[in-house]
Amino acid sequence: MDETGRKVGIAGLFDDADALLRAAEKVRAAGFRRWDCHTPYPVHGLDEAMGLEESPIPYVSLVSGFAGAGAALWMQWWMSAVDYPVRIGGKPLFSWPAFVPIAFVFFVLFAALGTMASLFILARLGRWHSPLHDSGIMAEVTSHRFAVVLQADDAIFDEQTAAEILRSAGCEDIRPLYEREEEGGQAR
Repeated sequence: MDETGRKVGIAGLFDDADALLRAAEKVRAAGFRRWDCHTPYPVHGLDEAMGLEESPIPYVSLVSGFAGAGAALWMQWWMSAVDYPVRIGGKPLFSWPAFVPIAFVFFVLFAALGTMASLFILARLGRWHSPLHDSGIMAEVTSHRFAVVLQADDAIFDEQTAAEILRSAGCEDIRPLYEREEEGGQAR
């Protein structure tokens, strides 16, 4: 573990999910705002223990899908009834049943793109680096351990208090997190 650079928080590692749930409840009760839990698999009840709100991603997906279907219907109406109207077999210029398959495809496409974009934005997935990777914590968390990470930029963060909260929840492995500095003086 590299202990050079700016301290960005602490991480408490747990061996079972129940201890992680207890720690999440204690951290939330203590009033921390900038913290997260990392697990090797989904843990039932963790969202409630952390006090997380319902995700807006399903709503973004649905709205994006309907926007795509509307765009497809509008595009097909414009092309067949306004821009290049050709009456074929006595059918109306805008025969909506023929346009349903394309509208469905656009619904799925826009919903997928909206979901991906909202996931990147809301989960902040565009970051190239995290101090968790330098510390080796993620190597353990992705296989068999559970972690609670408390960020130092939280308004109420105090390293001793945070470590005591984690210890009271049964954590025996508490590690500081450092952000390494590059040669140019910028944090990596």
